[in-house]
This record gives sequence, C-alpha cells and structure tokens, in this order.
Amino acid sequence: MFQGFPIGMTGLLAATAIAGAGTATPRDALDFRMKGIDGEEIDLGRWRGNVVLIVNTASKCGLTPQYAALQKLWADDSANGLVVLGFPSNDFLWQEPGSNQEIKQFCSIKYRVTFPMFEKIDVKGKGQAALYEYLTAQDAQPAGKGGISWNFEKFLIGRDGKVAARFSPKTKPDDPAVLQAIKAELAKPAP
Repeated sequence: MFQGFPIGMTGLLAATAIAGAGTATPRDALDFRMKGIDGEEIDLGRWRGNVVLIVNTASKCGLTPQYAALQKLWADDSANGLVVLGFPSNDFLWQEPGSNQEIKQFCSIKYRVTFPMFEKIDVKGKGQAALYEYLTAQDAQPAGKGGISWNFEKFLIGRDGKVAARFSPKTKPDDPAVLQAIKAELAKPAP
C-alpha cells in the first residue's frame, strides 16, 4: 500500500476534472479533485509531500510506448516518494477513442500499468480540465507555459505541490533530463 493507495489493478484510476478542491483559486497543482478510471473521486492532495509526474496519455499514439518507461519509474521510485498519474485524452487526432474500461484494460494488459490512471479528460480547448488550465498557465522549464502540444506531455510536481518542470511529449520519461529533475525533487525534504 502506498500512501493509502493500493498498487495493482485496483490502483489503476482515471480522471475527469471535477474542479478545484473546494477553492476558487487552486493553491497548487495538487489542489484538485479528479475522477479515477473507475469513476471514484480522488483528491490529488493525497499525494502532497510526494514528487508527482502528471502525464496526458493516449493508447493509439506513436508515443504510447512511453507507458513502459512511466511504469518503470513508478516501480523503481514509488517507494522513494514518486507518484506517476496518467490522464488519458482524446484531444490529439482521436488517439484515445476507447471507454475508460477499455483504456484501463489496454494499459494493464499491454504495459502492466499499476500507477494511478484517471478518466479520459480534455487537456485543451473549451472543455479543458481545470487541472490542465492550471498546469499550462505555469511557466515551468524546459517547455515553458502554454497549451499542451501533444500526448505524453509531462509535468513534474515538487513535494510542495508546485510545478517544478515541464517536458515535451517527445522527451521520454527515462530521458536523463527527466530523471535528473525527478532525482533533484526527490532529494528535497517534504514540507
């Protein structure tokens, strides 16, 4: 069990934005409630004090194999305080057409994903989830602020809930720059 969250098939979640966690203006990236892939409401604040990697995902994208590296990060560093959160989205060329249950099945069978997954959400446009409105407004390097460019964009959240880094979709989860940023955040004490 990791911070009250079972690892394994029951640990797969999915998310649709519900809004901020009771405040008009979120105080940080973890001040949101989202829906898990099985429909349960999840307060992202449960992971405050951990280092969190938030990724918008898709099952039919050329970058979909990044699931394997994301799972490896989760398997290798979850005991050290790293949390990987996957947010499926169908915003880019309809590359996530399946239902939440189909996404869950695909991730668990094809990539043996056990990190938390959330319901399919919009990460851009009129229906953009509040979490992604917040994330894309932060000027986090190296990618900077602005809209999501494609599937598998990565936001690294520090133990304080603030966006520490943002990586483009083509930057793989096991890229030295990502690994170095994660290591630096894990080395910081929890607030």
